[in-house]
Amino acid sequence: MERRDKINYYLDLAEVVAHRSTCLRRHYGAVIVKNDEVISTGYVGAPRGRANCSDIGTCIRTELKIPRGERYELCRSVHAEANAIISASRRDMIGASLFLTGMEADTGEYIKNSNSCSMCKRMIINSGIEKVYVRDDKENYRVIEVSSWIEDDESLIGKFGY
Repeated sequence: MERRDKINYYLDLAEVVAHRSTCLRRHYGAVIVKNDEVISTGYVGAPRGRANCSDIGTCIRTELKIPRGERYELCRSVHAEANAIISASRRDMIGASLFLTGMEADTGEYIKNSNSCSMCKRMIINSGIEKVYVRDDKENYRVIEVSSWIEDDESLIGKFGY
């Protein structure tokens, strides 16, 4: 059996973490890694103590027909990237990489053109994370230099979605 490459190994871990997601729309998992050591993980779910959408059986963003990438302030959940960042020390995140895998909740298919939302991008920038690896399918991924999110500041043009 051929040994899995390191990047897909960490993306596989993020995929396993995503299975804990409680969102009715999308399941995301995030893993923060520095110096080949897992620093923290996070998945999509309501804040501790609050009912998850999977428990309630409804999603307000779906009910309001809000498109992907918009109006996240209405979402009950904390995103996978945010939960991973919350669980880590900033000194451990400086220079680290974040591995992100997202799947459609209803089909299990990988989310096409997946990316962090604008709020998560801001948190990733401030955390000191340098690279984000986003899974496109079981073998392929994109590498995003976080510095590109600073240079290409989408908040200046009012861009919706991702």
